Amino acid sequence: MLPAHGRRHNLSLVLQMLYSVGAMSRADLARRLGMSKVTVSDLVAELMDSGHAVELGPSDVVRPGKPATLVDVNRTGLQAIGVDLAAHEVLRAAVLDLDGNILVRAERPIADDSGQAVVDTVLDLVAEVVAAATAPLLGIGVGTPGIVGPGGVVGTAPNLGWTDVPLRDIVADATGLPVFVVNDADAAVHADHTLGDGGDDLVLVKIGRGVGGGLIVGGQRVRGAHFASGEIGHVTVGTDGGATCRCGKVGCLETWVSAPNLEKALAAAGGDEPLREAGERLGIALAPVVAALDLSEVVLSGPEHLLAGVLRDAVEQTLRARLLARTTTDLTVRLAHHSDDIVLRGAAVLVLWDQLGVA
Repeated sequence: MLPAHGRRHNLSLVLQMLYSVGAMSRADLARRLGMSKVTVSDLVAELMDSGHAVELGPSDVVRPGKPATLVDVNRTGLQAIGVDLAAHEVLRAAVLDLDGNILVRAERPIADDSGQAVVDTVLDLVAEVVAAATAPLLGIGVGTPGIVGPGGVVGTAPNLGWTDVPLRDIVADATGLPVFVVNDADAAVHADHTLGDGGDDLVLVKIGRGVGGGLIVGGQRVRGAHFASGEIGHVTVGTDGGATCRCGKVGCLETWVSAPNLEKALAAAGGDEPLREAGERLGIALAPVVAALDLSEVVLSGPEHLLAGVLRDAVEQTLRARLLARTTTDLTVRLAHHSDDIVLRGAAVLVLWDQLGVA
């Protein structure tokens, strides 16, 4: 622990307070953080010099003496890039402000999922949104299907045809910007926890071209020993067979619950039975996770026309049937807000967390 580490921590504390509470005076910041006014003034000055904070003018609060000057995070003067590689049939990217608002969008269809072709499409897409930014960029966050290991290497992503793709380095070399790569469900759970209604103990299931989960336990994202926590899409559910998955196994959860497989099953069945069965299979896979970690929320993110109603209800009914009654009293099963953009927004949160210490 060096003095520079302590100062970086204090700078992050100031940014976190401003980000979560909003604009306030230096004196109010000092009181809330338990620091001296001199220390806070010094920290704010450094943040203003770096462009991370700005003065907004005098406070409207009537007090004796000169009105205090408000400071805030530079919410509109800095931007971040979010990239979503898990959306159904397209790759998506956006420029976002620091509050997670999307300013510019772009997307590319997946014409060829042979691996390198997807990488080339990602680079083309990123170049477009970087050029569209209207303020200095803090970095690029990428949410991708598959298992993401140290250094932003995508170890395996069957739906993109990727194995051991050093995605972070590829994008960083092409743009010269800081790049952060995580599993798409991990990005989504960051968005729900930081920008949405998510509590400190939840699992978010991201349903798109594949199926994955992101876990927040005790307010912290769970990564796992092999960086694969929440990878439930290729868990075999049931002993009654099922379709052959793209990964080569039979009866993976993804064969019932992924958006493309659900669409095909609904077209063939002509009724809601595929939705009910998908919800039940998903509930079976989630019950041990919810019980083992004592989670309070299950959040579903994906196409609303597939997840709302029959499927969500089947997930909740299955969970309540398979868990102790006491643990289901406060259990919430809900759909994520802004589900279409949740990976884009979560990817931007990663940039805020790393570059500003805000989460």
